[in-house]
Amino acid sequence: MGFVQADPIRAPARAQDLILRHRVNNYRVGDLEQRYVGLGVEEDFFVNYGYVTRALQALMHPRSDSRVPADDVGKPWPLEQRKRAQLLLEFVNKRGTVHPREVDQYFSHGRVTNYWGGSSNATTHLLDAMHYLGMLRIARREKGIRIYATQEFGALEMGEPEQQARLDAMADVVVRIYAPLPGPSLSFYLRRLRYAAPQWKGDLPPALDRARERLSHSRVDGVDWYWPQDETVRDKESQETVRIVAPFDPLVHDRARFEKLWGWDYRFEAYTPAAKRKLGYYAMPLLWRDRVIGWANLSINDGKLVTDLGYVVPVPRGAAYKRELELELVRLRSFLALKV
Repeated sequence: MGFVQADPIRAPARAQDLILRHRVNNYRVGDLEQRYVGLGVEEDFFVNYGYVTRALQALMHPRSDSRVPADDVGKPWPLEQRKRAQLLLEFVNKRGTVHPREVDQYFSHGRVTNYWGGSSNATTHLLDAMHYLGMLRIARREKGIRIYATQEFGALEMGEPEQQARLDAMADVVVRIYAPLPGPSLSFYLRRLRYAAPQWKGDLPPALDRARERLSHSRVDGVDWYWPQDETVRDKESQETVRIVAPFDPLVHDRARFEKLWGWDYRFEAYTPAAKRKLGYYAMPLLWRDRVIGWANLSINDGKLVTDLGYVVPVPRGAAYKRELELELVRLRSFLALKV
């Protein structure tokens, strides 16, 4: 895939685990974090925050000149912040890997207001910024906390052909994950590459034009659809299978496509006030055969999986759906290491 989106909410598991359980044989909750060091992957921001292959990460960096770091709009860091970053780099280099608490105890930089309006340690804020720019990497996690190490990429300067080739390669990764994409969705996802490569955000419009020319496409009911050149569109009999998928799974990630394909409006409501929720805190799309027919809210109570299902169509009749739904719940219990 090249990229798997991450999310900290655990209901009943984090998004990255829920996404991978459908794509990795015998995957169990937490496998990605536990095996992270040996997998050749990195935490980074692509179209969203998540896990990327090192090959993909190399396409995105360096995001800024490490000598004069800049924010995501190209504004150079203040001199005092650059000095702190240099001291922090020297500290991490000396230690090898560091916990944010170690950094804070050593430097005691104070506190800053974070993006959510609250307050967080200034050192943590600086660590996040340095990680985004590629000056630091996530070596591993301990109880969910990022452990940092230093990292270096090549020079920011490069010729236009190489720059275009990198943007085209990133665009191909996006399309490979989320296709088939309606035209507006293709534009939306490729515009989000401004987070992956802010240093080239001004070059994204021509990258979108090149993608439209390069990708396979077809017009259906007045909508242009795009997919990778090496994929073949063909009729395929749907499987008699039930799947409960994460809200950020590539199958359902594009909400505009979701509505076009399945005819209803799915929304992720974890950040919606409880009184305004229609589906539930962490409603997960419920796929039966080739249709998303409803959603599932899952929780764990006293070591047992609790399931609350909702439907936008009448509940399918017959033994096949009941059997396949129970098999999916059995797979979920195994994935979560719960009693069957």
